[in-house]
Amino acid sequence: MFTSISLKGALAVVLVLLGTNTVAHPPSRQPVKARSSNELVQPVYQALPLGSVKPRGWLREQLETSASGLAGNLFNFYRYVKDSQWLGGDTEYSTLHESAGYWFNGLVPLAYSLNDSRLKGQVKTFVDYILANQQDDGWLGPETTPQTRGLWGRSYIMLGLMQYAQAEPSETDRVVDAMYRYITLAHSMLQNNFTGLIAKEGDVFDGSGWGAARAHELHIPLQWLYENHPQNNSDLIWDTMDLMILGNKVFGVDWTTFFVEGTFPEVVYDPRHQSYSWLFTHGVNLAEAIRFPLAIYRTSHDETLKTQTRTAIDLVATYHTSIAGTIIGDEAMTDNNPNRGAELCTSTELMFSLAWIYQYLADNDIADWAEQTAFNAFPGQIWSDWWSRQYVQQENQPWSRNLTVQPQMWDNVGSYGNVFGLEPDYPCCTVNHPQGYPKFLANSFVGTQDGGIAHVFLSPGSVSTVLGNNKVTISTDTNYPFSMDLSYSISADDDFTFYVRIPTWANSSSTATGPSGGSSVNISPTDAGLQKFDVPKGQSTLSITLQTEPRVADLANNTAAVYYGPLLYSLALDYNETSHYPVAYDGGSIIRSSTTLQTVDHVVETTDLWNIAIDPSQIKVMSSDATELPNPIWAFGAPPLELHVAATEIDWPIQFDTPANPPLNPQAKGKPFSARFVPFASAKVHMAHLPKMDLDAVDL
Repeated sequence: MFTSISLKGALAVVLVLLGTNTVAHPPSRQPVKARSSNELVQPVYQALPLGSVKPRGWLREQLETSASGLAGNLFNFYRYVKDSQWLGGDTEYSTLHESAGYWFNGLVPLAYSLNDSRLKGQVKTFVDYILANQQDDGWLGPETTPQTRGLWGRSYIMLGLMQYAQAEPSETDRVVDAMYRYITLAHSMLQNNFTGLIAKEGDVFDGSGWGAARAHELHIPLQWLYENHPQNNSDLIWDTMDLMILGNKVFGVDWTTFFVEGTFPEVVYDPRHQSYSWLFTHGVNLAEAIRFPLAIYRTSHDETLKTQTRTAIDLVATYHTSIAGTIIGDEAMTDNNPNRGAELCTSTELMFSLAWIYQYLADNDIADWAEQTAFNAFPGQIWSDWWSRQYVQQENQPWSRNLTVQPQMWDNVGSYGNVFGLEPDYPCCTVNHPQGYPKFLANSFVGTQDGGIAHVFLSPGSVSTVLGNNKVTISTDTNYPFSMDLSYSISADDDFTFYVRIPTWANSSSTATGPSGGSSVNISPTDAGLQKFDVPKGQSTLSITLQTEPRVADLANNTAAVYYGPLLYSLALDYNETSHYPVAYDGGSIIRSSTTLQTVDHVVETTDLWNIAIDPSQIKVMSSDATELPNPIWAFGAPPLELHVAATEIDWPIQFDTPANPPLNPQAKGKPFSARFVPFASAKVHMAHLPKMDLDAVDL
């Protein structure tokens, strides 16, 4: 995260943007627009209750590894969780007090997707403590004065409580009661000059405006309460949502004014001369903010906001998305050069945002993007044992180490930013990344408008749910994305409709068989990309085989990236790896009690030729037996699918101790050769954004 700017500076920015002193002296009660409907807009695809979807295959192994790694052990040793003020300690890395909330929001779905009693015990201990210590006025958290109480840090607590109430029905009543006590207080604070959302003179909870920029994040738990547990509090919930958005606009970070063609920046140049707040350009903010128009659309029924959500997706995807599927921002968005960085929190939040938006817009390319992030950018930033992570990832990164010079190619990241470690550069990614795969799994199966079920993210998993009075269980056995075959076993008390999403990259020779035998037929997906199956009651099986070819994405300055299915491919680079005691995010020392034997920082340096250009007209797919995948699957050399690509050595300058931008006019050095390319996420050091050249034919 950015170093907080001063309250005076934040207010000055707002006053310039608004041309008024509204922020400094807002009226005691802002009017809220009357609503035209008491109903929330419903999604096209309905999320299923937490715990309905369970992992299988390689994804289960990854979640179990995460549970054995940082995610499942931070509670036991990490100072920003174990000794957090939320649990009676005295350690926080930020006045926002978000660390425990981030951790809790990710641990709940991890615990219940695995049905892990140890992790569920951690969840219950945390819930018991924060509810037992809920203050008399309803405040959740350790803060006791108005000057220290910020609303945004509670958004992740509320998201975690929402998920916990879904997964533990016996706990729902006390959790919902606690949520309402807090909402009642938050509502009164917002009515009083947006107290807790917009910092005023003397406040210390948020001098930069994070809470105002992310005001919509409270909408998901509030809307869940509104639809499932209103308890005669519908007006309170609705008014609280409206006040949060009004506070966002008063502060001057209304995302509906930013996601506009002609306003949204295609490139942000240095030095920055921009008329809008820097909060708009922060990568993690962007990953969360693409949900902003849609969150308001649910209450307003304003179709232009639904349309603007699609516009936001297109603008971010077109101008500021990495080839690995995340948003480039280090920490602010700049340009798309491959030496730029992308923060782990960004890919983590982006996966959830895309999954949520997809349920409302139902556009197939959005689900493709979610898979691209989940199978490339996100796991590529985490060491294969899930005990270390990066702060920023580069598309071209032949070494991961403390850079020897200040990395001026990055906007607000230090020389330690691409190291795999406990807390390189900032601790937020350590506590926030655990939500990534559990929420991706939870949203992989969805309910459909005709009362059926759809498998939309094609990773291995199972779902057990009730459709009306029809009990349905579906199990998916697949090595996707490492193979293109999916097999389903289905049990149902009655007939129902089942759908499988067909990715946009799958070609028309892809086939489907079943339910229960029959000859295979070519797929014929709907306009939304769904293949429909009418499943009879009883036991059924069906299968899908996707067909595709390697894809070459032509990029700026005669460069390219290579994909096969949803996977990005990178030059395979052998490396030397050493490790050492972790360095604190501020460059200092970490107390021993906040580490374990597994929490080390890795120094990874390639021993191979990395400076190459490729001829993407010469690519060969190389596959090995994928019957049983290695574990961990994202380790170097583990995935069974590789590519051989024609390549040649070139001169490639170094700048700021990292590869400079790809050479504009590369010259071959020596004879071309067959280069081995592996899935990007398995190559912790990698070169994936490469110059193109026409080369003589190579025996691949």
